[in-house]
Amino acid sequence: MQSVKNKVSAGLLGLAIADALGVPVEFVDRKTLSKKPVQDMRGYGTYDQPAGTWSDDTSMTLCLAESLCLGLDYSDIMQRFHSWISQGEYTPFGVVFDVGNGTRNAINKFIKGTDPLECGGKDEHDNGNGSLMRILPLAFYLHSKYGEDITESDESMDIIHKVSSLTHAHKRSLIACGIYLSIATMLMGTISIDYAIEIGTYRAKEYYIKKEEFKQDLVYYERLFSNRFKETSADQIRSSGYVVDTLEAAIWCLLNTNNYKDCVLKAVNLGEDTDTVGAVAGGLAGLHYGYDGIPDEWLSVLAKKDEIESISKKLDASLNSDSIRSLCAYILYFESATRESAYQYASYDKPILKFMDEVYKSNLLSYDYLEVIKNNGLNTQEKIKAAIETADFELLTAILTGYIRQERFCEGLFASAIEDKTILKILRRFKKFL
Repeated sequence: MQSVKNKVSAGLLGLAIADALGVPVEFVDRKTLSKKPVQDMRGYGTYDQPAGTWSDDTSMTLCLAESLCLGLDYSDIMQRFHSWISQGEYTPFGVVFDVGNGTRNAINKFIKGTDPLECGGKDEHDNGNGSLMRILPLAFYLHSKYGEDITESDESMDIIHKVSSLTHAHKRSLIACGIYLSIATMLMGTISIDYAIEIGTYRAKEYYIKKEEFKQDLVYYERLFSNRFKETSADQIRSSGYVVDTLEAAIWCLLNTNNYKDCVLKAVNLGEDTDTVGAVAGGLAGLHYGYDGIPDEWLSVLAKKDEIESISKKLDASLNSDSIRSLCAYILYFESATRESAYQYASYDKPILKFMDEVYKSNLLSYDYLEVIKNNGLNTQEKIKAAIETADFELLTAILTGYIRQERFCEGLFASAIEDKTILKILRRFKKFL
Protein backbone atom coordinates (compact mmCIF):
# COMPACT_ATOMS: atom_id res chain seq x y z
CA MET A 1 0.00 0.00 0.00
CA GLN A 2 3.00 2.28 0.44
CA SER A 3 6.41 2.43 -1.14
CA VAL A 4 9.34 0.72 0.53
CA LYS A 5 10.39 4.14 1.80
CA ASN A 6 8.01 4.04 4.74
CA LYS A 7 8.75 4.51 8.43
CA VAL A 8 8.97 0.78 9.09
CA SER A 9 11.57 0.16 6.41
CA ALA A 10 13.51 3.27 7.44
CA GLY A 11 13.66 2.05 11.03
CA LEU A 12 14.50 -1.58 10.30
CA LEU A 13 17.05 -0.80 7.60
CA GLY A 14 18.53 1.90 9.80
CA LEU A 15 18.98 -0.70 12.51
CA ALA A 16 20.39 -3.38 10.19
CA ILE A 17 22.91 -1.08 8.52
CA ALA A 18 24.29 0.10 11.87
CA ASP A 19 24.40 -3.48 13.12
CA ALA A 20 26.43 -4.49 10.04
CA LEU A 21 28.82 -1.57 10.54
CA GLY A 22 29.51 -2.76 14.06
CA VAL A 23 29.87 -6.51 13.47
CA PRO A 24 33.50 -6.47 12.23
CA VAL A 25 34.72 -4.46 15.24
CA GLU A 26 32.64 -5.90 18.07
CA PHE A 27 34.65 -6.03 21.32
CA VAL A 28 37.31 -3.68 19.92
CA ASP A 29 38.00 -0.97 22.52
CA ARG A 30 37.51 2.74 21.94
CA LYS A 31 41.19 3.63 22.06
CA THR A 32 42.01 1.16 19.30
CA LEU A 33 39.10 2.38 17.16
CA SER A 34 40.16 5.99 17.60
CA LYS A 35 43.36 5.16 15.70
CA LYS A 36 41.49 3.49 12.86
CA PRO A 37 37.81 4.45 13.14
CA VAL A 38 35.07 2.78 11.17
CA GLN A 39 34.16 5.08 8.29
CA ASP A 40 32.51 2.68 5.89
CA MET A 41 31.30 -0.90 5.61
CA ARG A 42 34.10 -3.31 6.50
CA GLY A 43 34.38 -7.03 5.97
CA TYR A 44 35.62 -9.85 8.22
CA GLY A 45 37.16 -8.70 11.50
CA THR A 46 35.72 -10.11 14.74
CA TYR A 47 33.48 -12.79 13.20
CA ASP A 48 35.22 -13.19 9.83
CA GLN A 49 32.05 -12.19 7.95
CA PRO A 50 31.81 -10.31 4.61
CA ALA A 51 30.88 -6.63 4.53
CA GLY A 52 27.20 -5.97 5.05
CA THR A 53 26.66 -8.90 7.41
CA TRP A 54 24.31 -8.24 10.30
CA SER A 55 24.05 -10.11 13.58
CA ASP A 56 21.55 -11.28 16.20
CA ASP A 57 20.29 -7.71 16.70
CA THR A 58 18.74 -7.65 13.23
CA SER A 59 17.81 -11.34 13.19
CA MET A 60 15.70 -11.05 16.34
CA THR A 61 14.25 -7.74 15.16
CA LEU A 62 13.05 -9.43 11.98
CA CYS A 63 11.60 -12.33 14.00
CA LEU A 64 9.52 -9.87 16.00
CA ALA A 65 8.55 -7.80 12.96
CA GLU A 66 7.27 -10.77 10.96
CA SER A 67 5.43 -12.18 13.96
CA LEU A 68 3.63 -8.87 14.51
CA CYS A 69 2.31 -9.06 10.95
CA LEU A 70 -0.04 -11.73 12.32
CA GLY A 71 -0.85 -9.88 15.54
CA LEU A 72 0.62 -10.13 19.02
CA ASP A 73 1.45 -13.74 19.93
CA TYR A 74 4.22 -14.29 22.49
CA SER A 75 4.57 -17.99 21.68
CA ASP A 76 4.91 -17.25 17.98
CA ILE A 77 7.66 -14.72 18.69
CA MET A 78 9.57 -17.25 20.77
CA GLN A 79 9.09 -19.95 18.15
CA ARG A 80 10.64 -17.66 15.55
CA PHE A 81 13.55 -16.98 17.91
CA HIS A 82 14.00 -20.74 18.14
CA SER A 83 13.91 -21.13 14.35
CA TRP A 84 16.60 -18.48 14.15
CA ILE A 85 18.94 -20.01 16.69
CA SER A 86 18.43 -23.65 15.69
CA GLN A 87 17.92 -23.48 11.93
CA GLY A 88 19.58 -20.24 10.90
CA GLU A 89 16.38 -18.58 9.74
CA TYR A 90 16.37 -14.78 9.70
CA THR A 91 20.15 -14.72 9.24
CA PRO A 92 22.25 -13.30 6.39
CA PHE A 93 23.82 -16.63 5.36
CA GLY A 94 22.07 -19.36 7.34
CA VAL A 95 24.58 -19.28 10.20
CA VAL A 96 24.14 -17.90 13.73
CA PHE A 97 27.44 -16.47 14.94
CA ASP A 98 26.47 -14.21 17.85
CA VAL A 99 24.00 -15.01 20.64
CA GLY A 100 23.80 -13.49 24.11
CA ASN A 101 23.74 -15.87 27.07
CA GLY A 102 20.49 -14.46 28.42
CA THR A 103 18.79 -14.86 25.07
CA ARG A 104 20.06 -18.41 24.59
CA ASN A 105 18.94 -19.43 28.07
CA ALA A 106 15.47 -17.98 27.54
CA ILE A 107 14.98 -19.77 24.21
CA ASN A 108 16.14 -23.05 25.74
CA LYS A 109 13.59 -22.64 28.54
CA PHE A 110 10.84 -22.08 25.99
CA ILE A 111 11.74 -25.21 24.03
CA LYS A 112 11.61 -27.23 27.26
CA GLY A 113 8.05 -26.09 27.87
CA THR A 114 8.33 -22.93 29.97
CA ASP A 115 5.61 -20.32 29.37
CA PRO A 116 6.98 -17.61 27.03
CA LEU A 117 6.47 -14.86 29.58
CA GLU A 118 8.44 -16.79 32.21
CA CYS A 119 11.52 -17.42 30.06
CA GLY A 120 13.43 -14.18 30.54
CA GLY A 121 15.98 -13.79 33.31
CA LYS A 122 14.84 -11.77 36.33
CA ASP A 123 18.10 -11.44 38.23
CA GLU A 124 20.00 -8.15 38.40
CA HIS A 125 22.75 -9.77 36.36
CA ASP A 126 20.23 -10.45 33.57
CA ASN A 127 20.30 -6.85 32.33
CA GLY A 128 22.10 -7.30 29.07
CA ASN A 129 20.80 -5.40 26.02
CA GLY A 130 19.22 -8.44 24.36
CA SER A 131 15.62 -7.24 24.51
CA LEU A 132 16.36 -3.58 23.83
CA MET A 133 18.21 -4.40 20.62
CA ARG A 134 15.21 -6.11 18.99
CA ILE A 135 12.22 -4.21 20.43
CA LEU A 136 11.86 -1.52 17.69
CA PRO A 137 9.15 -3.23 15.56
CA LEU A 138 6.84 -3.07 18.56
CA ALA A 139 6.84 0.74 18.26
CA PHE A 140 4.96 0.50 14.95
CA TYR A 141 2.46 -1.98 16.35
CA LEU A 142 1.78 0.10 19.47
CA HIS A 143 1.61 3.37 17.52
CA SER A 144 -1.12 1.88 15.32
CA LYS A 145 -3.10 0.79 18.39
CA TYR A 146 -2.51 3.54 20.94
CA GLY A 147 -1.17 6.60 19.11
CA GLU A 148 2.07 8.47 19.74
CA ASP A 149 1.84 8.66 23.54
CA ILE A 150 2.01 4.99 24.41
CA THR A 151 2.77 5.84 28.06
CA GLU A 152 -0.83 6.96 28.54
CA SER A 153 -1.94 3.34 28.35
CA ASP A 154 -1.07 0.72 30.97
CA GLU A 155 -2.01 -1.88 28.39
CA SER A 156 0.54 -0.68 25.83
CA MET A 157 3.31 -0.44 28.43
CA ASP A 158 2.44 -3.92 29.69
CA ILE A 159 2.87 -5.23 26.14
CA ILE A 160 6.36 -3.67 25.99
CA HIS A 161 7.29 -5.31 29.27
CA LYS A 162 6.00 -8.68 28.17
CA VAL A 163 7.86 -8.60 24.85
CA SER A 164 11.05 -7.71 26.73
CA SER A 165 10.38 -10.44 29.30
CA LEU A 166 10.54 -13.12 26.63
CA THR A 167 14.31 -12.93 27.09
CA HIS A 168 14.99 -10.18 29.67
CA ALA A 169 12.50 -9.74 32.50
CA HIS A 170 14.32 -7.63 35.08
CA LYS A 171 12.65 -4.27 35.78
CA ARG A 172 15.71 -2.38 34.55
CA SER A 173 15.45 -3.98 31.13
CA LEU A 174 11.71 -3.32 30.99
CA ILE A 175 12.28 0.36 31.73
CA ALA A 176 14.93 0.63 29.00
CA CYS A 177 12.52 -0.79 26.42
CA GLY A 178 9.75 1.54 27.63
CA ILE A 179 11.95 4.64 27.33
CA TYR A 180 13.24 3.57 23.91
CA LEU A 181 9.81 2.94 22.43
CA SER A 182 8.39 6.12 23.95
CA ILE A 183 11.10 8.02 22.05
CA ALA A 184 10.55 5.94 18.90
CA THR A 185 6.83 6.74 18.70
CA MET A 186 7.61 10.44 19.13
CA LEU A 187 10.09 10.21 16.24
CA MET A 188 7.31 9.04 13.92
CA GLY A 189 6.20 12.67 13.75
CA THR A 190 8.07 15.63 12.33
CA ILE A 191 9.42 17.21 15.51
CA SER A 192 13.14 17.69 16.07
CA ILE A 193 15.19 14.81 17.38
CA ASP A 194 16.13 16.72 20.53
CA TYR A 195 12.49 17.45 21.32
CA ALA A 196 11.38 13.89 20.53
CA ILE A 197 13.97 12.54 22.96
CA GLU A 198 13.07 15.13 25.59
CA ILE A 199 9.34 14.41 25.42
CA GLY A 200 9.78 10.65 24.98
CA THR A 201 12.02 10.29 28.03
CA TYR A 202 9.87 12.67 30.10
CA ARG A 203 6.69 10.72 29.38
CA ALA A 204 8.38 7.44 30.19
CA LYS A 205 9.76 8.81 33.44
CA GLU A 206 6.34 10.16 34.43
CA TYR A 207 4.82 6.75 33.77
CA TYR A 208 7.38 4.76 35.76
CA ILE A 209 7.62 7.16 38.68
CA LYS A 210 3.98 6.43 39.45
CA LYS A 211 4.61 2.67 39.54
CA GLU A 212 5.97 1.52 42.88
CA GLU A 213 7.45 -1.67 41.43
CA PHE A 214 9.74 0.33 39.10
CA LYS A 215 11.00 3.05 41.45
CA GLN A 216 14.01 1.09 42.68
CA ASP A 217 15.39 0.65 39.16
CA LEU A 218 14.31 4.00 37.75
CA VAL A 219 17.22 5.67 39.53
CA TYR A 220 19.64 4.01 37.09
CA TYR A 221 18.27 6.27 34.34
CA GLU A 222 18.56 9.58 36.18
CA ARG A 223 21.47 10.75 34.03
CA LEU A 224 19.48 10.06 30.86
CA PHE A 225 16.53 12.01 32.27
CA SER A 226 18.70 15.07 32.92
CA ASN A 227 18.15 18.03 30.59
CA ARG A 228 21.94 18.30 30.32
CA PHE A 229 22.52 14.72 29.21
CA LYS A 230 23.47 15.88 25.71
CA GLU A 231 26.46 17.70 27.22
CA THR A 232 27.86 14.56 28.84
CA SER A 233 31.48 14.11 27.75
CA ALA A 234 32.35 11.13 25.55
CA ASP A 235 34.65 9.62 28.16
CA GLN A 236 31.66 9.33 30.52
CA ILE A 237 29.60 7.40 27.96
CA ARG A 238 29.98 3.65 28.29
CA SER A 239 29.14 1.36 25.38
CA SER A 240 29.05 -2.04 27.04
CA GLY A 241 26.37 -4.71 26.74
CA TYR A 242 24.72 -3.53 29.97
CA VAL A 243 21.27 -2.27 29.00
CA VAL A 244 21.62 1.12 30.74
CA ASP A 245 24.97 1.76 29.05
CA THR A 246 23.61 0.79 25.63
CA LEU A 247 20.55 3.02 25.87
CA GLU A 248 22.57 5.98 27.12
CA ALA A 249 25.19 5.58 24.41
CA ALA A 250 22.61 5.34 21.62
CA ILE A 251 20.64 8.38 22.78
CA TRP A 252 23.83 10.39 23.31
CA CYS A 253 24.89 9.69 19.71
CA LEU A 254 21.49 10.82 18.41
CA LEU A 255 21.68 14.04 20.40
CA ASN A 256 25.21 14.88 19.27
CA THR A 257 24.86 14.37 15.51
CA ASN A 258 22.56 15.75 12.83
CA ASN A 259 22.36 12.98 10.22
CA TYR A 260 22.07 9.21 10.01
CA LYS A 261 25.63 8.50 8.86
CA ASP A 262 27.35 10.51 11.58
CA CYS A 263 25.06 9.10 14.25
CA VAL A 264 25.73 5.43 13.56
CA LEU A 265 29.45 5.93 12.96
CA LYS A 266 29.72 7.74 16.29
CA ALA A 267 27.86 4.85 17.95
CA VAL A 268 30.05 2.14 16.43
CA ASN A 269 33.28 4.00 17.16
CA LEU A 270 32.46 4.11 20.85
CA GLY A 271 33.76 0.54 20.83
CA GLU A 272 32.91 -2.61 22.83
CA ASP A 273 29.34 -3.71 21.99
CA THR A 274 29.56 -1.97 18.64
CA ASP A 275 26.86 -3.83 16.74
CA THR A 276 24.17 -3.42 19.39
CA VAL A 277 24.90 0.18 20.33
CA GLY A 278 24.93 0.88 16.61
CA ALA A 279 21.66 -0.99 16.04
CA VAL A 280 19.83 0.72 18.91
CA ALA A 281 20.96 4.15 17.70
CA GLY A 282 20.49 3.25 14.04
CA GLY A 283 16.87 2.22 14.42
CA LEU A 284 15.91 5.60 15.85
CA ALA A 285 18.15 7.48 13.41
CA GLY A 286 16.51 5.66 10.51
CA LEU A 287 13.09 6.63 11.83
CA HIS A 288 14.04 10.29 12.10
CA TYR A 289 16.20 10.83 9.01
CA GLY A 290 14.24 8.44 6.80
CA TYR A 291 15.13 5.91 4.15
CA ASP A 292 16.74 8.55 1.97
CA GLY A 293 19.05 9.53 4.81
CA ILE A 294 20.81 6.15 4.73
CA PRO A 295 23.83 6.16 2.39
CA ASP A 296 23.15 4.24 -0.85
CA GLU A 297 26.63 2.71 -0.78
CA TRP A 298 25.80 1.03 2.53
CA LEU A 299 22.39 -0.17 1.40
CA SER A 300 23.94 -1.68 -1.73
CA VAL A 301 26.14 -4.09 0.27
CA LEU A 302 23.68 -4.94 3.06
CA ALA A 303 23.04 -8.67 3.17
CA LYS A 304 19.46 -9.69 2.29
CA LYS A 305 18.33 -6.09 1.92
CA ASP A 306 15.35 -7.19 -0.17
CA GLU A 307 14.21 -9.59 2.55
CA ILE A 308 14.36 -6.85 5.19
CA GLU A 309 12.38 -4.54 2.90
CA SER A 310 9.83 -7.27 2.24
CA ILE A 311 9.20 -7.87 5.95
CA SER A 312 9.02 -4.10 6.50
CA LYS A 313 6.39 -3.67 3.80
CA LYS A 314 4.47 -6.64 5.15
CA LEU A 315 4.36 -5.19 8.67
CA ASP A 316 3.48 -1.72 7.40
CA ALA A 317 0.61 -3.12 5.32
CA SER A 318 -0.76 -5.23 8.16
CA LEU A 319 -0.83 -2.27 10.55
CA ASN A 320 -2.40 -0.03 7.93
CA SER A 321 -5.10 -2.64 7.41
CA ASP A 322 -5.98 -2.62 11.11
CA SER A 323 -6.23 1.18 11.03
CA ILE A 324 -8.39 1.14 7.90
CA ARG A 325 -10.81 -1.36 9.44
CA SER A 326 -11.19 0.76 12.58
CA LEU A 327 -12.09 3.84 10.51
CA CYS A 328 -14.28 2.03 8.01
CA ALA A 329 -16.46 0.91 10.90
CA TYR A 330 -17.83 4.49 10.76
CA ILE A 331 -19.04 4.23 7.15
CA LEU A 332 -22.59 3.45 8.26
CA TYR A 333 -22.62 6.54 10.49
CA PHE A 334 -21.38 8.87 7.76
CA GLU A 335 -23.92 7.48 5.26
CA SER A 336 -26.74 8.99 7.28
CA ALA A 337 -24.96 11.86 9.09
CA THR A 338 -25.93 15.43 8.19
CA ARG A 339 -24.33 18.73 9.11
CA GLU A 340 -27.09 19.33 11.66
CA SER A 341 -26.82 15.90 13.30
CA ALA A 342 -23.02 15.99 13.46
CA TYR A 343 -22.41 19.59 14.52
CA GLN A 344 -24.74 21.03 17.14
CA TYR A 345 -24.32 23.82 19.64
CA ALA A 346 -20.73 24.49 18.45
CA SER A 347 -19.78 20.93 19.35
CA TYR A 348 -19.48 17.68 17.43
CA ASP A 349 -21.62 14.62 18.01
CA LYS A 350 -19.96 11.88 20.14
CA PRO A 351 -19.40 9.48 17.19
CA ILE A 352 -17.54 12.26 15.36
CA LEU A 353 -15.29 12.88 18.35
CA LYS A 354 -14.62 9.14 18.61
CA PHE A 355 -13.85 9.02 14.89
CA MET A 356 -11.36 11.87 15.16
CA ASP A 357 -9.73 10.13 18.11
CA GLU A 358 -9.45 6.94 16.04
CA VAL A 359 -7.74 8.88 13.25
CA TYR A 360 -5.18 10.38 15.64
CA LYS A 361 -4.45 6.94 17.09
CA SER A 362 -4.29 5.26 13.70
CA ASN A 363 -1.45 4.64 11.29
CA LEU A 364 -3.23 6.85 8.77
CA LEU A 365 -2.02 10.33 9.72
CA SER A 366 0.27 12.03 7.21
CA TYR A 367 2.74 14.32 8.96
CA ASP A 368 3.69 16.02 5.68
CA TYR A 369 0.15 16.16 4.31
CA LEU A 370 0.40 19.73 3.03
CA GLU A 371 3.47 18.89 0.98
CA VAL A 372 1.86 15.73 -0.44
CA ILE A 373 -1.29 17.61 -1.43
CA LYS A 374 0.75 20.43 -2.97
CA ASN A 375 2.97 18.00 -4.92
CA ASN A 376 -0.17 16.49 -6.46
CA GLY A 377 -1.29 19.92 -7.71
CA LEU A 378 -4.38 20.00 -5.51
CA ASN A 379 -4.61 23.72 -4.77
CA THR A 380 -8.39 23.98 -4.31
CA GLN A 381 -11.04 22.10 -2.34
CA GLU A 382 -12.71 21.11 -5.60
CA LYS A 383 -9.54 19.48 -6.89
CA ILE A 384 -8.97 17.69 -3.58
CA LYS A 385 -12.48 16.23 -3.61
CA ALA A 386 -12.17 15.20 -7.25
CA ALA A 387 -8.91 13.35 -6.52
CA ILE A 388 -10.35 11.10 -3.81
CA GLU A 389 -11.77 8.43 -6.14
CA THR A 390 -8.37 7.68 -7.70
CA ALA A 391 -6.02 8.72 -4.88
CA ASP A 392 -3.18 6.36 -3.98
CA PHE A 393 -2.62 5.46 -0.33
CA GLU A 394 -0.18 8.29 0.40
CA LEU A 395 -2.42 10.96 -1.10
CA LEU A 396 -5.54 9.60 0.58
CA THR A 397 -3.95 9.73 4.04
CA ALA A 398 -2.83 13.29 3.27
CA ILE A 399 -6.36 14.34 2.29
CA LEU A 400 -7.89 12.78 5.40
CA THR A 401 -5.26 14.41 7.59
CA GLY A 402 -5.98 17.74 5.95
CA TYR A 403 -9.64 17.64 6.90
CA ILE A 404 -8.86 16.51 10.45
CA ARG A 405 -6.02 18.96 11.09
CA GLN A 406 -7.48 21.99 9.31
CA GLU A 407 -10.62 21.82 11.43
CA ARG A 408 -8.61 23.52 14.17
CA PHE A 409 -8.21 26.61 11.99
CA CYS A 410 -11.38 26.64 9.90
CA GLU A 411 -14.48 25.89 11.92
CA GLY A 412 -17.08 24.16 9.84
CA LEU A 413 -14.78 22.64 7.19
CA PHE A 414 -15.12 19.16 8.61
CA ALA A 415 -18.86 19.63 9.09
CA SER A 416 -19.14 20.59 5.41
CA ALA A 417 -17.19 17.48 4.45
CA ILE A 418 -19.72 15.43 6.39
CA GLU A 419 -22.65 17.15 4.71
CA ASP A 420 -21.42 16.70 1.13
CA LYS A 421 -20.26 13.11 1.91
CA THR A 422 -16.56 13.85 1.31
CA ILE A 423 -15.57 11.96 4.48
CA LEU A 424 -17.74 9.04 3.39
CA LYS A 425 -15.99 9.00 -0.02
CA ILE A 426 -12.58 8.98 1.71
CA LEU A 427 -13.55 5.99 3.87
CA ARG A 428 -14.97 4.07 0.91
CA ARG A 429 -11.72 4.70 -0.98
CA PHE A 430 -9.70 3.44 2.02
CA LYS A 431 -11.79 0.25 2.06
CA LYS A 432 -10.51 -0.59 -1.41
CA PHE A 433 -6.97 -0.90 -0.01
CA LEU A 434 -7.95 -3.84 2.22
